Amino acid sequence: MKKLLIVLILFFSYDGYSQTAKDYFDRSYDKAENGDYYGAISDLTKAIELNPDDAGAYYNRGLAKNNIEDYYGAISDYTKAIELNPDYASAYLNRGVSKRILKDDYGAISDYNKAIELAPNNSIAYNNRGFAKGTLEDHYGAISDFNKAIELNPDYGEAYFGRALSKALLENYSEACQDARKAKELGHETSEVADVICDLIE
Repeated sequence: MKKLLIVLILFFSYDGYSQTAKDYFDRSYDKAENGDYYGAISDLTKAIELNPDDAGAYYNRGLAKNNIEDYYGAISDYTKAIELNPDYASAYLNRGVSKRILKDDYGAISDYNKAIELAPNNSIAYNNRGFAKGTLEDHYGAISDFNKAIELNPDYGEAYFGRALSKALLENYSEACQDARKAKELGHETSEVADVICDLIE
């Protein structure tokens, strides 16, 4: 009887523990949606204390930290999420975003490579890798990535804009102008840049 009582106590304790962690997690989501990133981080930290193996909690806390410009903290959380779930494509993708902001373009490309390996139809990963390659002056590689992003998402204005920049830097002004105008047509805020690029051929 005593043994059964111990088992029941452990069971109910674990059940309450998991539910509490979920409550904090759910509340953090609502806070993040309303722009309260500090509040979201506080709730996610509590959720992680209660359930330290939840990769999603680390990932979401990384997103919140990114939104308050704590990029090193974000990278740390994405890294922990990946440690817990090595196939977490979104964690690789967003870790790459934070690395790019910190001007670690090689590290960002490495993360984008892994994100693409895990999720080969993710147009954002190709687009982001294209910009990182462009920063490193690999404009042909950048164009290849922008091509793939556009293939996957034909209305991807930012990818057209990135491809326009790379083509302009390769002095292919005619095609660069076409891409810049397409980006503008799709609503990307490129009007001034598009005019500058197109002026080069007119």
